[in-house]
Amino acid sequence: MSKTVKRTADKFKPGIAAWRFYLVLTVIGSIYLGLIARAAYIQVIEPDMLKKQGDLRSLRVSGTDVQRGSIVDRNGFDLAISVPVETVWADPKVIMEKNALSMTEHWQALSEVLGQDINKLTNRVVRHPNRRFVYIERKVAPTIAQYITKLNIPGIHLRKESKRFYPTGEISAHIVGFTNIDNKGIVGIEQLYDQALTGKSGKTRFRKDAKGHKIEILDVKKAQQPKNITLSIDQRIQAIAYKELKGAVSAFKATSGSVVVTNIHTGEILALVNSPSYNPNNRRNVAQHRFRNRAISDVYEPGSTMKPLTILTGLNFGVIAADTIIDTSPGWMRLGGRRVSDPINRGKLSITDILVHSSNMGTSKIALSVPKDYLLGEFFDVGFGEDTGTGLIGESSGIMHDRPRWSKFELATLSWGAGLAITPVQLARLYTTIANGGVKIPLTVIKKTPDSTSVIEPERVFSQQSTQEVLGMLEHVVNEHVQKAQVAGYRVGGKTGTGIKAVAGGYGNDYVGLFAGIAPIENPELVVVVVINEPGGDLYEGGQVAAPVFSRVMKAALQVLNVPPSIKQTQQVKTKRKNKEHNNV
Repeated sequence: MSKTVKRTADKFKPGIAAWRFYLVLTVIGSIYLGLIARAAYIQVIEPDMLKKQGDLRSLRVSGTDVQRGSIVDRNGFDLAISVPVETVWADPKVIMEKNALSMTEHWQALSEVLGQDINKLTNRVVRHPNRRFVYIERKVAPTIAQYITKLNIPGIHLRKESKRFYPTGEISAHIVGFTNIDNKGIVGIEQLYDQALTGKSGKTRFRKDAKGHKIEILDVKKAQQPKNITLSIDQRIQAIAYKELKGAVSAFKATSGSVVVTNIHTGEILALVNSPSYNPNNRRNVAQHRFRNRAISDVYEPGSTMKPLTILTGLNFGVIAADTIIDTSPGWMRLGGRRVSDPINRGKLSITDILVHSSNMGTSKIALSVPKDYLLGEFFDVGFGEDTGTGLIGESSGIMHDRPRWSKFELATLSWGAGLAITPVQLARLYTTIANGGVKIPLTVIKKTPDSTSVIEPERVFSQQSTQEVLGMLEHVVNEHVQKAQVAGYRVGGKTGTGIKAVAGGYGNDYVGLFAGIAPIENPELVVVVVINEPGGDLYEGGQVAAPVFSRVMKAALQVLNVPPSIKQTQQVKTKRKNKEHNNV
């Protein structure tokens, strides 16, 4: 009995129970130490991870989108605007989870309204089953968006965007340009002023609770509104110029053509058109050459339109006066073995007659009587070999060689527009300089305001007296030689040009017809330059193909701008009417 009691007492010895207590205590202590270490690690060493996790659950950013700014003409007429559209996108993960692809009739309807192949459409979803965003169709019309909404396909959503629209279509396409699918300007004014037109979207960072309510606004970044760009273009004149040019290019079976209209006081370009053109609202399958702004990029030998410049150089230097007589007999001469000639021997000619009859002999003799450096300097001073100041992307500076050695024959041919190549806008700038009294000013496609400033300062190139004398000569050219350029009711001056297109090794068989003119002569307001490139019929000279276009464009532009008729022309019309009435009596 005593042994049994002894064994029971041995089972409850304190030493045996203690080790278990300490073991449990150690385990619990280790757990607490581990938790403390983990907490210290998270809070002290790597706190950003938890913050990030928390932000993912509660931090949100909402954006305030801004539409692209508008482009308008000088009178506020819309040339480029943004219109609201919808973009269709898919959530492939949701589509796959809800087995939305089984709705075959709905997908068929979706593919038909979007004009897409149904297999290609569904494959875009199947190929990326775990993605959360896939574009289906960018920028669809609101009516199509409403139809898609009614289809109610799980995982198919709409997002509001804007699309660029050009109300004037092909008329102003080359000057305005266009944007890509993401509304980024890639051509014309859209590209040149892309940053100003785009603006910047606004953002608001806030924290929300579990129910989605805003509980804290952390940061607000205001939207930067885009700017509207006001062009110097007068859409009324632009439309008339394009209509006349397009008709002429078609009638004369020409390859292309350009018209430039400038305000001689400000250098503002009131119209700049090319044919062929394109519709910026639908550019599918458009040939690349149609996108080219030929008025600023294509260069031509200007031909006889340079003869007024040669005469101005002679007048400025003093080797001739307005009443000087030059003997062009026998109608030809040789310079270094090369022949310079007129169609016939015109004998002695006044300076005015040299322009009226477009005498190569006359201008060659004037050019050779002026020091070479002075002659070349004047050609550079009027802006050849540099851009016109428009800032348009793609503008060519032309071809005007700056070399130390020039033969007499090369100087002679330069005097009548051979051996150099310029753009239509450079030609317009030259005649703008003549029209405003010999002061060269930069051209611009942006409307000028009283606060406008120009990086390029006006520069006097010719004297006021010399330009006035040449203006009178140009009026004689129109009245006596190029009646097709006359404008009823206005005194007009101008000069034709006919250039032979250069090819490798010389000249080919294609021509370019030009006319540059000014009106009204007594108080100049406008310059109009017309270029008809490679006319395909029997008519190819500037006076035949370009002068009639000039007449119609100039007449319309003067009337649109309410320029009063010339007094001299009005009196002549009245006199003719009285004579006709007298003869009838």
